[in-house]
Amino acid sequence: MQFRQNDFTDVVLRALADTGLSPECLELEVTESVVMHGVESVSQKMRILESHGIKLAIDDFGTGYSSLSYLRQFAIDRLKIDQCFVRDLPENPDAKAIICAIVAMGLSLGLRVMAEGVETEAQAHFLQDIECTESQGYLYAKPMEPNDFEAWLKTRD
Repeated sequence: MQFRQNDFTDVVLRALADTGLSPECLELEVTESVVMHGVESVSQKMRILESHGIKLAIDDFGTGYSSLSYLRQFAIDRLKIDQCFVRDLPENPDAKAIICAIVAMGLSLGLRVMAEGVETEAQAHFLQDIECTESQGYLYAKPMEPNDFEAWLKTRD
């Protein structure tokens, strides 16, 4: 689905009604570029979705050319730090500084912060040390089909 579609919120709400999924269980990811193009339309859709309990995440955070003011403007629940920043952790001092700044800013705004593209234990430990407690990447699992995911999840208990 495309966030820019006029009927996007209707489609999402209808899907929730049709499946019986609780809105609180759904988190939609929106890239920075989508947020910054058509701000009024996007803002309105985000407010509608948030009013129904749907969570919203900014994906690929830090890769766009946007103003940070939208973090206050929109109903965002989570920032997902793009893997291009994580890739050089923990060796690269610039990458460390950028990640530390994003995590500190996100946490101070009351947002959950997730790092994408975590591939090594050293990256995971660095992120945990700076209180970035959510991460995803090949360190944990590679992308998989739904049936494979169910089987994988059962082995994690």
